[in-house]
Amino acid sequence: MTVLSVGGAMSDTADNWPVLDEQALTERDVPEPVTESRRLDSDALAAELFAAHYGRLAGWCRKLLDDDDTAHEVAMEAFTRLLGKLRKVDDPVGYLYVIAANLVRDHWRKTKREREAFRLTKMSEKLASSDGAYRTDLRTLVESLPERLRVTVLLYYYAGLPLSDVARLTNRPAGTVKSDLFQARSVLRQALDGVR
Repeated sequence: MTVLSVGGAMSDTADNWPVLDEQALTERDVPEPVTESRRLDSDALAAELFAAHYGRLAGWCRKLLDDDDTAHEVAMEAFTRLLGKLRKVDDPVGYLYVIAANLVRDHWRKTKREREAFRLTKMSEKLASSDGAYRTDLRTLVESLPERLRVTVLLYYYAGLPLSDVARLTNRPAGTVKSDLFQARSVLRQALDGVR
């Protein structure tokens, strides 16, 4: 995966998703007074940028997302966000790509959580419909975990939060969170083996 870095404006998060800093691309925080000629200049600049870069930006997003509609939505959202800060941005083209990269990353995270939730739902349905003396589902098993393990499982697997965020939210070290997840999986595995 190619990561766009504009003027050293990229940082790395704990879960290794690059976060591109939009602020690093802005020139000043206080807007200049808007006169009629400056507004016309901004409109002309926005039209020029759109004509020159929309197709390339949408194509770049298309390669990352493998979906035409979502790629166009991301490209349009990037341009919309740029218009609000057009006079403050030092490098408008770089800013567009930073915004688009952040939106693509957010989309990937969202779809990952949705796929995981779908997988867990299918697993739960399979357990509920399985033949056997015990008709139990995954949700019931998770709810029966001790609170410390249950909260960790819900935050990590159901909410889709990265390990570092779970550790921060539960006010425990990452190693302890990993241990809790291991213990919870072990308890759930034993309970599921009893169902089969």
